[in-house]
Amino acid sequence: MVKQGFGVLNWLVLIAYLIIMLVIGLSFSKKSSKNSEEFFKASTSNVPAWAVGFSIFATTLSAITYMSTPEKSFLTNWAYAFGNLAIFLITPVLIKYYIPFFSKLRVTTAYEYLEFRFNPFLRVFSSILFVLFHIGRIAIVIYLPTVALQSIININPYLIASLITILCIIYTYHGGMEGVIWSDVIQGILLLVGAVLIIFFAVHGTHGGLQTVAQDAVNKGKILTKADFVWSVTKSTVPIILLGQIFNTLYQYTASQDVVQRYTTSTDNKHIAKSIWTNALLSLITIPLFYGMGTVIYSFYQHGGSLPSGFNTSALVPYFVLTEIPAGVAGLIIAAIFAASQATIASSLNSTAACLVTDIQKRFMKDKSDRMSMRITRLSILICGIFGLLVTLVLIKLHSSDMIDTYLSLFGLFGVPIAGIFALGIVSQRANGFGATLGMIVTTAICYFIQTHGINALFVSVVGFLGAMILGYIFSFLKPGHQHDITGLTFKTIDQKVNLKN
Repeated sequence: MVKQGFGVLNWLVLIAYLIIMLVIGLSFSKKSSKNSEEFFKASTSNVPAWAVGFSIFATTLSAITYMSTPEKSFLTNWAYAFGNLAIFLITPVLIKYYIPFFSKLRVTTAYEYLEFRFNPFLRVFSSILFVLFHIGRIAIVIYLPTVALQSIININPYLIASLITILCIIYTYHGGMEGVIWSDVIQGILLLVGAVLIIFFAVHGTHGGLQTVAQDAVNKGKILTKADFVWSVTKSTVPIILLGQIFNTLYQYTASQDVVQRYTTSTDNKHIAKSIWTNALLSLITIPLFYGMGTVIYSFYQHGGSLPSGFNTSALVPYFVLTEIPAGVAGLIIAAIFAASQATIASSLNSTAACLVTDIQKRFMKDKSDRMSMRITRLSILICGIFGLLVTLVLIKLHSSDMIDTYLSLFGLFGVPIAGIFALGIVSQRANGFGATLGMIVTTAICYFIQTHGINALFVSVVGFLGAMILGYIFSFLKPGHQHDITGLTFKTIDQKVNLKN
């Protein structure tokens, strides 16, 4: 396949976007440098609920999703869209059962609750696991879109990966959480605008327009088919997609620091609830936009254009953008793809620093001063960002993501069981640290075993969450006296004062 030229106008638009992101981050430098709490929480900034909701949305949406979701609907249909409904189903649960604890305890990291409720090991283990996981995630979310673009554009992948990541490190280093949130807002809006533009140009270029797209959707099963509703633990059908995504989403919104950290920007539970509902609404909007992209591009190449022989569909979206959309507009949409990566990277950098400062330095180091906290914060962002970039450059050199995919899958096995432990701590008064720790370890082993024997990864998430809860509760009976004062740390005692001097 002959590679496309990117064009001067597209370069100008992309560079202008990157400069704007840098300026936004630097504009919050003075305010965020006051202390570590302001850097991580932006608690005195009165960030609007809608902006926090946009930030959550942009954080959870990477460039991989932005390109792979349309690819999925292009190749198959909209079955995976049912996974987007999970956030609507769990939002009432988040607001009623989780937010009150994060707000009441005024935590900086989600994992502080695990120590209050269970033991220090679960807090530190979960925190370090999050840091390691997100260093790998930084690498993969910049590597995959860069390689996809490299396959169709004459660009230097090392230069693009370095430029995108380094600029992201700079504005995260200086801007703190408030800078990250407002950068996310710009990036989230750009993502949605980019999707709308792609749909417009694809429909416009398809013979017959929307009518042709609708006919393809019905006649060729591009929305849903009866086979999508069959129950299976080995295939990704609607029942397992929805069920698995409910538990994956519970992990992301209750035990993953990059999202939980947004809740700490306010102590007003109603304000936080508005943020979560804003994010849920945006997630609903992405169904017709992102899955619609794949469907209309499918009709376009069936009735208006053609793909090169042996084309790799992982580059479907950028290929369509660069070959069918006018210069300048194309540059804006390519910027949207990198915006998805930067939103994820910035959140990962800020939240990993929060974990290292709050769960390590302030918990174990003798020097707990805010001056030391800010030093570790800056150093953590630099080290995690640079290390993530180095891994990206190695992957580009090796032309393979197998290593990082294995890395992320292994660490990811612990994620959903940790979320199950969070839920166990909130709903059960009998569960203790011994049972919760053993339950998490055993459940993770079970998840690894069934995953290697052909069980769908989404069903593994179901086993991971429920298994950790059930086994954690059962194992707690092995040491019934292994418990400290948990008054105020369970839902039954939420209105009571917490005794943290255990």
